[in-house]
Amino acid sequence: MITYQRRNWFQVIFRYYGTVLPRVLGRVAMVAMLSLVLTLLKQDAFPWIEEKFQFNINIPYLDPIGHTVLGVALGMLIVFRTNSSNGRYWEGRSHWGMLINQSRSLVRIGHVWAGPADDLARLVTAYVLAVKQVLRDDMNLEELAHYLPGRLYERICSVGNPPTRVARAIEEWIHEKQLIGKIDTRTAAVMQNLLNLMVDQQGGCEKIHKTPLPFIYASLIKMSLTLYVFSLPFVLIEKVGFAAPAIAALVALGMMGIEEAGVEIEDPFGLEPNDLPLEQLCTTIARDTAQLTKE
Repeated sequence: MITYQRRNWFQVIFRYYGTVLPRVLGRVAMVAMLSLVLTLLKQDAFPWIEEKFQFNINIPYLDPIGHTVLGVALGMLIVFRTNSSNGRYWEGRSHWGMLINQSRSLVRIGHVWAGPADDLARLVTAYVLAVKQVLRDDMNLEELAHYLPGRLYERICSVGNPPTRVARAIEEWIHEKQLIGKIDTRTAAVMQNLLNLMVDQQGGCEKIHKTPLPFIYASLIKMSLTLYVFSLPFVLIEKVGFAAPAIAALVALGMMGIEEAGVEIEDPFGLEPNDLPLEQLCTTIARDTAQLTKE
């Protein structure tokens, strides 16, 4: 996630990294070049071409009414895309916010009622780190080695969904403390409920990660957008002449940029500039849970 000064107008405008520009500039340039070529041909900038090949170049003109109707429909599709992606982004952040709160509560109760709970704090940290790696489709679990005993670490590395195995280890910790009489049944039930809620947050994140926008919508939006921006020059050249390339490029940048922003934040758990700062969130959990176990 990119941090920025929200009120610094010029910093936001003139920043390149983290914007949609790297993704859409190529397509915008294609629209601008098409507009420029059509405009030059329309203005008879190359009469020698017609003389050499002995034919007249007639650029078709599109009625703006049809393009306006298509633009309205396309605008509704882009709004749907943006709202859907923003909802998924915020839902993902909410799940991680709950993970932070539940991790703190679990370790706090464990330390007060069955302390010391240093090993529980390490297990909770290992759990969220494993969730982060699974959401990124990365099975490199070297980060967990610092928080887990050797045999448990080897077992976790051999399973298909490492966070679930760490969750089992946390429940085994709770059960062991109950067996030796450090916590009663009611307290154990509260801790197990917190653990279940953490697993629910993991499931919610996996739902977002593994369920993209249905292909039928994604395909329709991209086809409609491509048709709109590449047919726009045929509408503009008759009306605005040599201003058509600039206007077409600006429209393409705006509409393609909005759609591309939705694509980037649709799955907010990756490594792209505007994805959620999972490393920072995991560090927060590791720091807070460790501090909770200190006297």
